[in-house]
Amino acid sequence: MPAYRFNTANLTQADWITGIASFVLLISLFLEWYTVNLPIVGSEGISGLSGHGWLYVVFLLCLVILVYEVMKLGWGKMPFNVPLNEERALLIITVINLVLVVLGFVFKAGTGAAVGIDIKIGWGFGAFVGLIAAVVAAAPQIVPALQGRKK
Repeated sequence: MPAYRFNTANLTQADWITGIASFVLLISLFLEWYTVNLPIVGSEGISGLSGHGWLYVVFLLCLVILVYEVMKLGWGKMPFNVPLNEERALLIITVINLVLVVLGFVFKAGTGAAVGIDIKIGWGFGAFVGLIAAVVAAAPQIVPALQGRKK
């Protein structure tokens, strides 16, 4: 394996955007995604990871993206062969993240209707940050793929 040499020139602009946005998405999963207003207790916040179990997949995929970007930062390209080319793998991972985050945004955690309690659930700051970060992380991968398909 070649020596690891930190070189920012190894990353493209798309790599930087995807890496930073994925880091922001990772952090947003720990922020308040949902606000729950209970009649007696008041308002309570729920993180994205607590609200939906499938957002743990987003957490893991963000870690994969960050590890990939750090490896590319030092080696320029992977020191081992992967079954897909790197651009296609990043495209697949970021699109999966985007779909799961959109689902987590659209389908708020529980409603309480089954137990007859009037619970109002709204979005918190983390949900908006996560949604924006997922879109920004996927955009540099999706746009070239769509442009290449048109040609």
